Amino acid sequence: MLDIFVCEDNDAQRRMVVQIILNTVLIEELDMQLMLDTGDPYVLLEKVKTSQNTGIYFLDIDLGSSMNGMKLAQQIRLYDPRGFIIFITAHSELSYMTFQYRVEAMDFVLKDNPAEVKVKLRECLLNAMERHTLQTNKTHKVYTLEAGGQKISVDYDDILFFETSGNIHKVILHAKDRQIEFPSTLKELTNILGSSFVRCHRAFLVNENNIKEVDTKNRIIHFSNGETCLMSTRMMKKL
Repeated sequence: MLDIFVCEDNDAQRRMVVQIILNTVLIEELDMQLMLDTGDPYVLLEKVKTSQNTGIYFLDIDLGSSMNGMKLAQQIRLYDPRGFIIFITAHSELSYMTFQYRVEAMDFVLKDNPAEVKVKLRECLLNAMERHTLQTNKTHKVYTLEAGGQKISVDYDDILFFETSGNIHKVILHAKDRQIEFPSTLKELTNILGSSFVRCHRAFLVNENNIKEVDTKNRIIHFSNGETCLMSTRMMKKL
């Protein structure tokens, strides 16, 4: 998943940008979420420091603050070196500054044409999603599923366990930061996923790399984020 951040000190323009982004994410069914929209670069930077996902940053250059958009982008790079930075500004003459500040911006969008802004923002979101998916697939094993007509890619390292759903022919993926229900069975997943995924119970398939503790007395498996699942007596020795 990609996290979206917007920093624009003009409230009306920020609302317009945010609405375009939300509409595009919904229509294109992108695996993204809006984390923050603000006019204060210092507020955004504090949020970035605690973010766990790669971000997409839509930044105005002139923020009416002691920190302009270029300086903000430099600070973002310290915490999110792979993030996607897009500048939105009314000052086309400032485009050269992206090279001066060495922030490796993805794009430079001019505010003076609202129709063009909509097209450019959509292109940036689609491009960022494509690049992120390719980048993730090259560096990590990724499981891709379909839920609600949306394709979602989850890093193996983020998967805690799969659980049989109360809805027939569906399972629930428990990741570190979310849960997703989708059509499948534990038997199918066992055949697809690698050896680090172990069937510990008729209702659970666990990623043993994310197990924090195994309570053999109560037959409960504890995971790094505080979640738990059951373990059958038959599978106890294997784990």
